[in-house]
Formats: sequence, structure tokens, C-alpha cells
Amino acid sequence: MKVTLLKTLTKEKYSFNCGRWLDINEDDNEIVRELPAEGSLVTEVMPVIKYRVTVCTGTADEFFVEAVTLKQVRRVRIGHDGKGGSSGWYLAKVIVREEGQPESEAVEFPCYRWLDKNEDDGRIVRELVPAGESPMLRNVSYHISVKTGDVPGASSDSKVFIKLYGEKADSSKETLLVSDNDLGNYFERGRVDEFTIDTMDIGKINRILIGHDNVGLRCGWFLASVQITVPVQGRQYMFPCNRWLDKDEADGRVEVEVYPSEILPIEKLINYEVSVVTGDVRAAGTNAKVFMQIYGETGKTELIILENRSNNFERGATDIFKREAADVGKIYKIRIGHDGKGIGDGWFLESVTLKRLAKRTKDSDKKKKKKKKSEDEEEEETKDEEVMDVYTFVAHRWLAKDEGDKELVVELVPDGESALEENTYEVHVLTGSVLGAGTDANVFLSIYGIGRGDTGERQLKRSNNLNKFEKGQVDVFTIKAIDLGELKKLRIRHDNSGTSPSWFLERVEIVDLKDSTTYYFPCQRWLAVEEDDGQIVRELVPVDEAFVKKDSENEGQSLATLGLEQKAKSTTYTVKVKTGDKKNAGTDANVFITLYGSKDDTGIVSLKASKTNKNKFERGKVDEFTVESVDIGDLKKIKIGHDNKGNSTGWFLEWVELDAPSLGQCLKFPCGRWLDKSEDDGAVERIIFPAELQTTEYIPFVPYEITVYTSDIFGAGTDADVFIVLYGSDGICTQQKSLCLNKREQRMYFERNSVNQFIVELEDVGDIIEKIRIGHKGGGLNSGWHLDRVAIRRLLPNGKGSETVTFPCERWLAKSEDDGEIVRELVPSEIFTEKLMKDGTLKQIEEEVEDPLEVHTYKISVFTGDIYGAGTDANVFLNIYGDLGDTGERKLSKSETNFNKFERGQEDTFTVQAVDLGILYKIKIRHDNSMFSPDWFLDKVEILDETTEESFIFLCERWLSKKKEDKKIERTLYEQSYDGERNSLDGLSLSLSSQDSSGNLKETKKSSLVKAAEEGSLIPYHITVTTGTVYDSSTDSRVYIIIMGPQKVRTERLWLDLPEGKDEFADGSVEKFSVWGLDVGEIKKVEVGHDGATPESCWLVEELNIVVPTKGIMYNFVCKCWLARDKGDGLTSRILNILDADCINIGVKVLYEVTVVTGDIEGGGTDASIFMTVFGSSGNTEEMPLEKNGDRFERGQEDSFIMEIADIAPLRKMRIRTDGKGTRPHWYLERIILKNLTNQEVATFTYGEWLSKLKNAKGNLVCEMPAVVNDEQMMEDTTYTLQVKTSDIGGAGTDANVSLILFGENGDSGTLPLKESNKSNKFERNQMDEFSFSDMLSLGDLCKVRIWHDNKGIAPGWHLEYVDVMDSATDKTFRFQCDRWLAKGEDDGQLIRELACANNDILELKERTAYEIVTVTSDREDAETKENIWIILEGKLGRSKEFLMENSSKKRRFERGATDTFQFSSKNVGDIAAICVGHCPKDGKKSSAKADVFWHVQEIIITEMELCNKYFFRCNVKIPLCYKRRDYKVFECAKVTESFASKARSLVPVKYETIIVTGFEKGAGTNANVFITIFGLNGDSGKRALKHKFRNLFERGKTNRFYLETLDMGELKKVRIEHDNSGLAPGWLVERVEITNSATGVTTIFPCGKWLDENRGDGLIWRELFPRY
Repeated sequence: MKVTLLKTLTKEKYSFNCGRWLDINEDDNEIVRELPAEGSLVTEVMPVIKYRVTVCTGTADEFFVEAVTLKQVRRVRIGHDGKGGSSGWYLAKVIVREEGQPESEAVEFPCYRWLDKNEDDGRIVRELVPAGESPMLRNVSYHISVKTGDVPGASSDSKVFIKLYGEKADSSKETLLVSDNDLGNYFERGRVDEFTIDTMDIGKINRILIGHDNVGLRCGWFLASVQITVPVQGRQYMFPCNRWLDKDEADGRVEVEVYPSEILPIEKLINYEVSVVTGDVRAAGTNAKVFMQIYGETGKTELIILENRSNNFERGATDIFKREAADVGKIYKIRIGHDGKGIGDGWFLESVTLKRLAKRTKDSDKKKKKKKKSEDEEEEETKDEEVMDVYTFVAHRWLAKDEGDKELVVELVPDGESALEENTYEVHVLTGSVLGAGTDANVFLSIYGIGRGDTGERQLKRSNNLNKFEKGQVDVFTIKAIDLGELKKLRIRHDNSGTSPSWFLERVEIVDLKDSTTYYFPCQRWLAVEEDDGQIVRELVPVDEAFVKKDSENEGQSLATLGLEQKAKSTTYTVKVKTGDKKNAGTDANVFITLYGSKDDTGIVSLKASKTNKNKFERGKVDEFTVESVDIGDLKKIKIGHDNKGNSTGWFLEWVELDAPSLGQCLKFPCGRWLDKSEDDGAVERIIFPAELQTTEYIPFVPYEITVYTSDIFGAGTDADVFIVLYGSDGICTQQKSLCLNKREQRMYFERNSVNQFIVELEDVGDIIEKIRIGHKGGGLNSGWHLDRVAIRRLLPNGKGSETVTFPCERWLAKSEDDGEIVRELVPSEIFTEKLMKDGTLKQIEEEVEDPLEVHTYKISVFTGDIYGAGTDANVFLNIYGDLGDTGERKLSKSETNFNKFERGQEDTFTVQAVDLGILYKIKIRHDNSMFSPDWFLDKVEILDETTEESFIFLCERWLSKKKEDKKIERTLYEQSYDGERNSLDGLSLSLSSQDSSGNLKETKKSSLVKAAEEGSLIPYHITVTTGTVYDSSTDSRVYIIIMGPQKVRTERLWLDLPEGKDEFADGSVEKFSVWGLDVGEIKKVEVGHDGATPESCWLVEELNIVVPTKGIMYNFVCKCWLARDKGDGLTSRILNILDADCINIGVKVLYEVTVVTGDIEGGGTDASIFMTVFGSSGNTEEMPLEKNGDRFERGQEDSFIMEIADIAPLRKMRIRTDGKGTRPHWYLERIILKNLTNQEVATFTYGEWLSKLKNAKGNLVCEMPAVVNDEQMMEDTTYTLQVKTSDIGGAGTDANVSLILFGENGDSGTLPLKESNKSNKFERNQMDEFSFSDMLSLGDLCKVRIWHDNKGIAPGWHLEYVDVMDSATDKTFRFQCDRWLAKGEDDGQLIRELACANNDILELKERTAYEIVTVTSDREDAETKENIWIILEGKLGRSKEFLMENSSKKRRFERGATDTFQFSSKNVGDIAAICVGHCPKDGKKSSAKADVFWHVQEIIITEMELCNKYFFRCNVKIPLCYKRRDYKVFECAKVTESFASKARSLVPVKYETIIVTGFEKGAGTNANVFITIFGLNGDSGKRALKHKFRNLFERGKTNRFYLETLDMGELKKVRIEHDNSGLAPGWLVERVEITNSATGVTTIFPCGKWLDENRGDGLIWRELFPRY
């Protein structure tokens, strides 16, 4: 028998001959054979060799394995299937030799380990390497987490196997039998099982194969994902799967190949082999938990626990462990000990041996890269370079409470290294003499040296006092450790056990007995859950003896004065812990945390004292804790866990946030997993890493020591909440900070004649503190407080001393004393500096503060408006801002003029004292919406600075009410004459220098955004995001987008932050954003993603729409993809290629800065909706809303913002319309200025009148303003006289109301109602009616009229003969012929007609015309030519003859940078589509000398002189000189500007067939009234109602057809479809709109596929649709 393999593509053929039995009873009883390849392609056939395998357990068993030669045997994999009664097996070694080779050639593979689920590491398969090599060090551990999905029936009872495919090799198929986290039953729904595979290094993993054997009752399995962590490689792989592996589900496969969705770098570790020898003495063994830590030149490892499934550390035994830990370089010491738990915990430790692989030669990496050798040689090479480091540590001593020196921990140095020796440290612990200072808890200490590691945590047990840590007592302990060198810090903590664990620690002194130096570590703080900041661990740094001595001298006033130095050296972390909002998410267990930095870690910190909740870690709550540490470097990760004690211990941790103000960094550590024995992977502690996208950085804070002196007079103390704000120069200030952390501290501090000291971290206000504001919140029984003074101490920059600034007060802060104020502003009187000199003494300097700011008195007059319901009874608060700072929010409580404050039409006066604010520029005023009628109409606020007698006026004239206007009860008002930056600008996602009080006031009026837009670097992007509707689609993560152009041009990460009041991208929601980003040119790709990093944060993006107005393009991506950690492919961001988007042309927009000036007239501001339409010579914009944005369009304001306006320049006029609604419908519009940001052209539109039904003489809500550019008005004023002739036909007259719009070269007239005629009864049969409209802007030549009536009255049908329009400015008359019915029952039933101007027909097109050709030669070097150029025009009507543009010596043409004009007469070729341009010699000779002459042409512009249409050709190429006429360049027309005359010619009536297709979903139809507006190149159709008599239109799945007649609109650009939301179920799903021009037969399709429904998606009931070609 033989096997043949044929490669079908190449027809290569291999054969494998066998010719033997595969049978248990025949031949050698084998049922597996290996066959070598034979055939013409095989050069030498490999021999089959018998291997003799000897397996030594206690006895030796011999087996034969026949295989194709392996050459040198490198590895042996041996294992068993774990079945049977006692399947555990202790394997000594395996010996392999080739049959027929001498015994000496045999290779020995030692094992000496269990293959047993319950012993050692629980493996029942091992890979062995030859003697002399360590399999533990050579093999790489692959830690595999297998997550089973959380769907019904997801669990499986089958055996699961996995195979890894790596770059260097593949692993074998391993069955996952023994898990590391022992969940009892594997692969259960929603759980995570963890396995470790130990095998050779297979390199970077490319893919995995995972599956199961499909055996068992419930064998189907839903696999969510696999995560593989390989610390030795420093990589973590994510393999998302999210599918069934089940014969009966999906595609029926039970195994699947998965590729990694992401590969994350993690901390790289190396393998250590640890051998521990227990002494052979009586009771030497221990059952306690043994730990060790390794210290090397480059750092230390984390604590390593030595335990596994076996019973270790028995008398005389050697226990071997493999551990992965950091590479610490050359090892100089280890610490090993145990926790003293269990029975017989005493342990006699003989020795410890550490082995690890170290690279000997540094350049080995390069070698590897250069020579790609075969696998064999490479292995050889790595063998030479990786050497095994072996360190032996001899202990030979007891670690027991009752033997030897009674220590349970010992530090050892490697054998033969005597440089380091053991040192003894004498530790003096001084407990404070405060009431209740002592503690009964267990105290732990670790000491840190500068270069030589630390002592680790040691319990302070044996003191010289029987009762340790009592009030005022000194306890002395000794700690033995390898010499640490100079000490840099210590950590001291207690475990909060015992009856009174709170402890006030004065200081710790450590005497280094070797070189007898003493270190002083002052603390002077509580270590207590309910005192101070709630920490029971403190890190202390040593200070100079001089400072300590200074302290002990003035014992009288024993105030901590070193806290500031300690604070400056330490980092305070505010730790926020969020418990998930899930059932049973909270925990009662004790939670602890460790922060790991790049230099060190904080050790275990118990989270005991939550600042926010009494009951910690409850469902959905955020708890806040303080953790202090000294210099641990940059945070890399945290470990958080709990002790699993108490009733409900399972805990769902959402995230941890660490804010370090002194570093100016806030890190978010997302978790989103259970810490619960019965959930997920059963772990109760987790290591979590910071999420990069959620990191925020700010300017670091600095520590201030604030000392508050309360006066010594009766009733001076207070229990109120005291706060403080510090001010630097230029109004820079800190946040408002409460000095007490809780009510208990408020009661303790600020007593009569007391001195209280606080150390706070606040913003850095610069070198000088100009003033402070200190006050209290009142409340409580005796809140009145008499403050003597405040002293603020800060460190000098170099850390060599400090400066103290004193702020005297000596006044009451009480409602019933003095002036009733409970906030005071204080200025400094003196500065006291302490410097540490070189000789170790302190030098002290005192100096007075020179000209501090004065305290000014401000008289504030508040005017309430004189309208119904204007007054308020609410409490009013005011903050005044000047260029030197602000007053802080003050309550306006005692009015000096009226007993009842803030009543209608009255003026209330208040006095506020504050340190000089400089020039006032804005105020913030609000009320608290309390009492019966809080709504308040505030007219204005006047503030008089009594010291300088300057007066400032702040106009408001608005409601502060939750019910009226914009429903705000806080307003920011600017001083009347202030013209700096206002916050209202743009309301965009860019922060426009709108810092509250620290913004630089003298800022120019130009905002940063306008500058960027002018330079063209930033452009707006409008982004619409639609979220899917599947379960769990929504997300509350922050979403971002990055837009990428060619090469590496890309915007920064543009965050799409939801507006206030929305906290998530909800299912089915449509969210719209406008962001400004870099102009990337042509968009190539878009990345969309979110910052969620927990498994929970999934988001389904249905659709993404990006509009780039300045390019005139809309991109629509139908994504329908998950961005989620545990759905889809496991990624939270995705790059979309622009080729996958629908690209839609929506017309280029130009950015304009719009400035709206509202008149300074009483009541001039408005909250009505305002709409703007702009007209230019090349078209007009649609009506655009001007957003109110909170505080625009108020009296006397100039509001600037950026708008996108169609490219219609030069501008002609503007129409402004208000809807006359709102609580203040009247608006006094002064003027509007439009500035084109690309070319800086400015147009001004002046009105200077009311837009109001009441205040305007004519009741106008609409105004038209001509553009004024460079003092020239762009349109003439005129009077239009209209003559309307009704036909002489029966029933031609009408009583309906008729309106019309005129269209001309300068836009349209707006709707003109035909009301005031010269005849009393209008529009009678055969009658001429005359209407006159004065004060109009001349539209120039007219081209069409749109006329309609409202079908009211008896017999409203009307037959119109014609309309004549006379323009008084140009003295022209335009005739518009109609001769048709406008009637429901006649003709085509339309009530609206568009009429073309009859004057235009005169322009009969002549056969001949003239062309003007303008050439622009490039401005590059050698662009010019001395030769001739020829050109041919190709038009729709034919091709022109060749025009020769001659170059003569008299008149040089085509010079560099020149523009030349030529004129030729020719036949009319119609619209020019392309031109052919050639370059020929002047003399016509075939001269070869001028071979490489070029003409570099930039642009050619051709004007057809009859209709004046211009055709632009953008060339920018070199045209070579060529004698032959065959060689020329062809350019297509890039842009046409059609003249008005030409457009007017094409206006002929056309019927448009409009088809509307309604969608097929449930409820798709509508009964509302539907309207359509069609936009084309030559204008629009106006808004037309789509109706049929007695027909039920727009039903689900139906198609409706309508005919509209208008004048030809040219190419259709877009359609606006809308409904009025009337009827029962007005929501409507429009599938598409199709419009056919019946004259040309061209159909344009406008797809929609969206709802017009207030309750779905974006809630719009109109859509703009663009054509799909």
C-alpha cells in the first residue's frame, strides 16, 4: 500500500511507500506509521529509524518508537490523559537513543516532577529538554484566558483544545485539562477559564486554532474570546471569536481559526527558577505562606508567592518553582520569609538557589537579523549566547517566632559576594501627645535607601515597652537588613485592628548603627480612618535636623510646620472607585489597592475612609479616597482587590480614577469586571492598566500651608464650613477650597484663640499672592466667626526654605455682627522668609509688602424691569469680574433702598467690599429659583466703584426664569463698552479662550477660530452619527473621529462630545456635531472610535455621515459595525476607507465671519428666531437660521460667529426675517457685516430700524438690505410698478389673494402680496390692475415671475393674460405672458405659474459669434516661449477652426507670469467642452535646434462675446514645441460661469413628473400634508404641496405620482421634502424621490431611506436629498 500526493497547481507528485500492517495484532503491533517522501522530486529519501525510549519512574520501562529520522533529538513531550483512578505520576527521566548506536550516544531528558492534576503545577503533559538545560527557563509560558459567552446554553462539557501558530514554530494541539483558576466546572456560561501552556518559544503568535471534541451531553459551546498573555515576550494578544462551536448552530463547525484583533505591549518579564531547600532538622517544615522578593541593580521584582498544588517546604525537601518576574539586572539580595500562619509555622531554611537565563553577548540580536540561518543553527547560536546565571543564597537558620532571633523574614546576599553586609537599624517611633493618640493595631514599617532597595514591610513587634504605641511614648525596635546606603523615605502603616486603632504619629527616628547616623522622619499626623484624610498608611521623608530642633524648641505652640515639606516631596493621589450599576455589584469586603510606578510601588493600601459615602462600594456609587506616596515615578498599573470577607463579597468594579494634582495628571483605569469567586474568572484581585484615551493632563498644583488664627474674644469660634480662594496677579485664581474635610473637623477647628493649620494642593497662582478670599457657608447654631489673621506658607523653588505671607483680618464674619458679611477679601501685610544656609542654619528675613491692593467699596444698583410679573422673591447672587480678579459669588441680601427686594420697576442698592478689581468687564448674576414666584425680569445692573468714582453699566433686559425665554436662571452680562472676547463665540468644541476669570482681557476681537479659518488651516466638519437599534447598541463612552488625508496628513483626534443633558449615544439615536479640524485636502480615510475600555462599553455604529462644506462634499458610510471589546472583532476603533462611502456633491460653501450689531435702544434685544438669506450675482443661499446661542442679539451687542454660505459672491443684498415669536419678539437691528474669510472681502448691510409688528411703522418682520462693499452700494433703489391683466374669458376673474415673486439678475424680490390696486375690485374679467411697490432694490434685468393665489372666495379660478413690470431705476418694462388658468378645475389644476420674460426671446442666436481668449503663462522659471500657440475649441454644436495666437518681436506674448488677450470671430460652437492647444515654431520651419522648448501655461479663459458665458480651463502643464499639428494637449472645461442673459434664454416651461416612494416598514405611511421644493442650477420650484383630490396618499409601500410645471431648472441639484406633522400618525418613511424632466426625458433619483418623524432618529420632519448618479 502506498500514498500519493499530487499538487494540483504545479502537478508536483510525491509518493509515500508503506507496505506494512497497521494492526494491533500484526507486525510490530503499531497503528501509526511515519513514511518518508519518495519520487523524482526528492533528492534523498530520509531513513526510518527505530528509537529506543526508556521511561524511568521508579522502574525503567522500555519502548520502541519508529519514525522518520529526527537527526538530533531536542525535545521530548510526554504526558498522560489523566483518566483512571490514581492517574498522578512522578516521572524521573526519559532516555532516548537510536537503535544500533552505542549507549554513550543516548540523550537523557531529566524531569523529576509530578504529572498530576493535584501536585506541583497541575500539568499532566510536560516538554523535556536534554540534561544540563533547564526546561523551566527555556520554555515560555503562554497564559490563555478563555471566555465563554454570556448567552443561553453557551456552556460546554466537551474537551477543549488549542493550537498556537507562531512565527518561529507551532505548538502542538494541547487539550485544556487543568485550569489555573480552578472553577470546578470549566467553560461555563459567562465565565473565564485560565490555562497555562509551557512550550518552546514559538515567536509572535499569528493565529490560533481552538475547538472541542464534541463529546458529552451538552457539547455545543459559545466561545466569546481568547486572550493570550506572554510576559516573556512582553505581549498580550486578543482573539475575538463571538460564535458558536456547535454541530447544531450556525455553520456547524466545532473548531475555528482566529486571528488576533490587537497585540498590546505589556511589561516584559523573564523566567526565574527558584529552588528552596528546607533544613533537615526536627520540625523544620512549615505550612505558612512563603514569599520572596529579588533585588537587582536595575530594580526589584514584585512580591513572589512560593506555592503550588503540592505540600511544599517539608523537612529536608527541595522545592522548585518557576516564576515570571521583572529582569532586575545583577542580583544583590533577596528577602524571603513567611506570614507565620497555620500550625507549626516555624521554618528552618537551609538555602535558596535562583537560576535565570542571561544574554552574554550584546550584539547577538544583530547577528540573528543578518544571517537568516536554518532553525538548527539558530538554536545553536542562541545556546552560546544565553548563559544560565545561578545565584545561591545560604541561610541555614530558623524563621520562627520562638527560635533564634524570632524573625520571620531574612535578607540574604548571594554566596561569594561580600561587598554587601547586613546592617542593623534602630527604629524609634514617637507617638504624639494628642488625646487618643495611641493605637492597639499592628504596625508595619518599610525603609527605603537611595540606591540599595528597601527592607520590605516588617511588623514592629518587639518594643522596649510592653504596651506599644501609647500616647507620648517612644518605642524602639531593631530591624536587620542588608545595608541600604543613605535612607530616602519610609512607609509606615497599621492594619486598623484592635479596639482603638487610630494613631497619631509624631515622628520616626532611625539610627543606622553601622555608620551611626540618625535620620529624622517627621509625621505629626493621624493614621486613622476617621481623622485627617482617612489614611492608615503614611510615607515620610527625612528632614534636616535643624528643622526638627527648631520644632522642639518652641514646644509652647506645637504646630506642625514640616507638613509642607513632606507634602512637596510626596504625591497625593485622589482615588475614585466606581462600583458598577448591576445587581449585587456592591461589596462589604475590605478593599485594598497598590499603585505601581516606574520606580516603585505604594505597597498595599487599604481603602477604608471614603470621603463620599458612609457605606462604601455600593452599587452605582463612586467612592473617593486619598493615597499619598513619595516618588514612585510614572504610574504604570494598579492592583486592586478585596479579602472576600463579610456577607456579600462579590464586587463589580467599573473603573478607578487616580488624580494627582501635583503632577497635573488624571488617569482612568477601566475594569468593568467582577471581583467575585463565583463570577468571571473567580479572581478577587485584578491588575488594571490606564486607558490612554481617558488620560487628562492639566497644569500641576502646588502645596500651600494655610494657618488660620481665630481671635481671642467671646464667641469668636465657628463650626461652619470655612473656604478660601487665593489670587495671583492678572486675576489668576485657585478654585474655592473648603479647609475642613468633614463635619467633625469643622467642630474641632476654628475654636476661640485657636491656631489651625491646613496643607492644601491648589493651582499655582504665580510668585505673588495678591489677595485671598476667605469666608464660610453660614448655617448651624454659632456660625459667626472672628478671624484674626491668615498666614500662607509656600516653599521656595529650590526646596531650600519657605516664605510665609500674612493676611491680617481682625473682623467678624457673621450675619449678626459688623456689616453682616460672611466673606472677606484680605490683602497681604508682610512676608517672612526662611532660608536654609550652607552651614545648616536657618536664616530668617521679614519684609513689609509694598503697595498692596486697596479694598474698594462697590455700590451695586439692580434694576428690575417694569413689566408684568417681573419681580422675584428668590435669593440673588452676584459675581463681579475685573481685569485684576473677581469678587467671588456674593449673595445680595440687604437692599439699602427697599425692604422687599427685586420688585417690579424698582431699583435696589447693595454695597460690596472687595479688593480692587481694576476695570470691571463682566458680571455673573443668578437666582436660586426658590420661593413662590422666582421668575425675574432683570433690566440692568449698574456698579459704582466709590473709591475711583467710575461707573459701569451691564444691560440685561431678559428673564431669569425656568419657565420663560431660554429657561436660564443665570446670566453673564458684559459691560456696555466692552469689546474683548465674549464666551458666546461659536459655541464650538474649541475652547475659545473662555477661561472664566483668568482669560486675558485685552484680547483682540478676533477669536482664535476666525484666525485659523482665515489661514485656511482649520475647516468645519459636520458629523452625524447614527447608533444601531440592537440590544446593547448604546454607549456612554466618549466618541472621537480622525479624518485622514493623503500621506500622513490627519486631523487631531476630534472628540464628539454630547450636548449637556445627554449622557449617551442611545439606541437608534442620531447625534449631530460640528467640529473644527485640520484641512487634510482630499479625504482618504476616517477613523471612528471611542475611549471605552471595559468589556461593557460596546457601541453599534449604524451610519456615519461627514459633511465638508468648504469642499462641498458629503460622505455617507453605512457601517453597521460594533466598536466593542467583546463583540464583533473586539476593537473599539475602526478605519473606514473613503472608497466605501457614498460621495455626494452638495455645493461648495465659503466661510464668512458674520457680525450682527443690535441697536443700543431699550428693549432692542430679542429671543425671536432670526433667518437670513444672502443674494449674490451668481445665485442666492437658502434661508439660514441665525442661532441665538444663549446670549446673542442682545441690546448694544456685536455678535460674531462663523457661517457657511454658498459661493455666490459678489454679494448683492441680504434679507432678514424674524418669526415675531418668543417672549421678546421685537428686535432693533442696526447692521450686519459679512467678511469672506478666504479673501477678506467685507460687505456691510445696514438697516437701523425695528423688526416688529408693533414698533415698526409698517409692522415689518422682514427687511432687505443692499450690500455696501468699499462704500459702494451694490444695488439701486427703485419703485416697481406692476400691471396685471386678467383675460377676457368667461369666469376669468377671481377674488382669491394673489401673490408673486420677481426674479432677476440680482436675486428675487421676496413675496409681494398684490393687495393695493388702483381698482376697488381686483382681478375682474378683462381688467388691468396696477400695483406699486416703492423702496425696493432693483433686481436688474428680470427673467421670471412666480405668481399664485390661495384659492379662497367664491369661484377662485383665475385666467391670467400677462403681467408687466416697470422698473423706475432702469426705466425698463418687462412683459411676462401667461394666457393660462390658475384653477383647481381647469388646465392642469395648478394654482401657481412661473412665467418667463417675453423680452428675452429677441436674442435669436446668430450663426457667427466672437470668442475672447485669455492665456495666463505660469510664473515659474523658463515658463515663457517666443514661439506661437494654436488652439481649437470643441463645442456641443461642433468644432471651431484653428486659431493661431501669434508672437511677434514688436509685441511679445507668453512671457513669464503674463496674461495675454486675443479675439477671434468664428461660427458658434455652443457650450465649449474641451480645447486643443499646440505649440508651433514662428517661422514654420522644421528646426531641430529648438527641441526642448516648452510653454508652461497656467490657465486659459474663453469668453463667448454674444451671451458672455465664460469657460475656464485649468491647465498648469508644459506644452512642448512641435512642428507637427498632431501633437497637442487637450484640456477639459473646469468651470463655466453662465451669464444672466444665457440663463434667461433657457427658461422655458417644463413639466416635472415627481414620483414619491414610501417605505415598506410598519407605520411607514403618513396622513400629514407633504411639501416638496426642487432645486436646480437655474433656480428652484418654490415650496409645492403634493395633493390629489379624494386620494389617500403616501401609504406604506406605495408609489405616488405628481406633475409640477415650472420653468426649466437646469440640472437638478437637490430636493427638500417635508410634512407639517398633522394627522394621527404623521411619521413617514420616505424610500426615495424620482423626478423626470418630461422635455428631456432625464430622470434624477434622490434616495432617502430615512424617517421624517419627530419621535425617531434625529426627530426631523424634513430632509434634503441629493441625487445619486
